[in-house]
Amino acid sequence: MKYLKLLWNLFGLKRNTKKNSEQIRKLQEEKLRNLLWFAWNHSTFYRRTFEAAGITEETIWTIPLSDFPTIDKGQLLQNFDELITVSDVTQEEIRRFDAEEETSREPFKGKYHVVHSSGSTGKPGYFLYDEKAWNTMLLGIIRGALWDMSMPEILKLLAHGPRIVYIAATDGRYGGAMTVGDGIDGVGGKQLYLDINLPLTEWIRQLREFQPNIVIGYPSAMKIMAELLEQGQVEATLVRAVSCGEPLGRSLRHYLEEQFHTPIINIYGASESLALGVEVDTKEGMILFDDLNVVEVENGKMYLTCLYNFAQPLIRYQITDDLTLKQPEENSRFPFTKAVGLLGRQEDLLWFEDGDGNREFLHPLAIEGFCIEGLMDYQFRQVEKDTFEMLAEISDTALEDEIRGEMLRQMKTILNEKGLKFVQFYVRFVEEIRPNPRTGKKQLIVGTDEKERMAG
Repeated sequence: MKYLKLLWNLFGLKRNTKKNSEQIRKLQEEKLRNLLWFAWNHSTFYRRTFEAAGITEETIWTIPLSDFPTIDKGQLLQNFDELITVSDVTQEEIRRFDAEEETSREPFKGKYHVVHSSGSTGKPGYFLYDEKAWNTMLLGIIRGALWDMSMPEILKLLAHGPRIVYIAATDGRYGGAMTVGDGIDGVGGKQLYLDINLPLTEWIRQLREFQPNIVIGYPSAMKIMAELLEQGQVEATLVRAVSCGEPLGRSLRHYLEEQFHTPIINIYGASESLALGVEVDTKEGMILFDDLNVVEVENGKMYLTCLYNFAQPLIRYQITDDLTLKQPEENSRFPFTKAVGLLGRQEDLLWFEDGDGNREFLHPLAIEGFCIEGLMDYQFRQVEKDTFEMLAEISDTALEDEIRGEMLRQMKTILNEKGLKFVQFYVRFVEEIRPNPRTGKKQLIVGTDEKERMAG
C-alpha cells in the first residue's frame, strides 16, 4: 500500500473510534450481512452448511448470527478447498508452497498472503488473505499500534524515521512477522528482525548496531531485550513498544515499561484474524475491533467472524482463547466491546547454563515445527540447567526407535544453530499428552510439577 494512501485509509479507520456504540453496531451488522451473502454465493461449504441449518438466501439478511452453524479447525482443514471463495488455490498447493519455497513476504501466486498457524492446538493450518483483506488487516494493526496517538502525532513520529526492531519467530509464515514487515514498509520505517533462534550474542551485536527507537515482539522475547538494557549490554531510546503474539501479564508489562521507559501497547490477534484488539491501559482492558470482527462467547466457547476476509470467510469459527465480553458503557472512551479475563497461549522459555555460567535461551516457537510420521504430539520439560527431556506421544503403528532417532536428529540441529551444543536431551514416550485444563491448549513447555498432570 502506498504511503499517502495508507495514511488516508488509517485516518478513515481511526474515525470509527469516535463513533458511538450504536453506529459501530450498525456498521458491524452491515459488514456481517454482506459477508454472509458473499459466502452463500461463493463458498460451496457455507452454502451446504447454511442450507442444512435451514437458512435460505432470503433469511441470511435477517436471522441472528447465533442461528448460523459454527465451524472449528478440524472442519476448516477437512473442507478447505470448498470453503475458500477463490478458484485458483488449493490447500495442497499452499502446503507445497510453504514446504518448498523459501520463507518470504512475497505473496503466493503473486496475490495471496498465506499465514501459517503455530499449531498450538494440534495440526497446523493455513489462513489465506487476498490483497484487499491483507491491507485492511494491516490498517487495523497499525491503528492498534498507534491507538493512543492523534494523526498529527503519528505524522510527527513517522517524519522522524522510525527504526523498528521485531523480536519473535521470523523464519516461518507466521502472521506477526509478515504483518510487521509489510506494516513497516508501509509507514516508511527501517526494520531489524531478531529471530528467537539467534544466539544471544548476535542479539546484542545487532541491537548495538541498529539502535532501534521502536520495539515490537513477543512479550517473552521483549523481556530478554529489557534485561539486556537493564544490564547495560545494549542501549536504546525507545518511543514505542508493541507487544503481540502472546498474553502479556501485569507484572511483565510493568517490568517492560520500567526498562523501556514507554507504555506498552498490547495487540491481540490470531492467525484467523491478525487484528482483533488492543490494550493500552490495563484498567481500561482489551478493546476489541468490532468494526473488523464479530466475537461471540457462547457456553464458554469463543467464536470469531472475520468481517474483512472474503477470500477465506471464517464465520463463527471457534477460537480456543478464553474470555468474557463486556459491552461498552455510556461513559466509555471507545464504542467497542471489551474482552475481560483474556487467557491465551503462554509458554515459558527454556534457559540453559554451561559450566562457565554462560546462559542462553530456547523459545517455544523454535522447537514446535517437528513433522515426523507417527509422532502425534510432544512436549518439553527442563530437568537440569543443561538438560531437558522430550515427551512424545506416537501412533500405535509407529516405531519408537525410528521416531526417537529422528527427533534427536532434528533437535540436535536446532541446538547447534542456537549455540547450545553443551545441552543434553533425551526422549521419553508417554501414552497421552493432555491439554492444559485452564486454557484448553497443549503446552509445548511444562514445569516439573505439571509433568504428571499434563502427560499421562
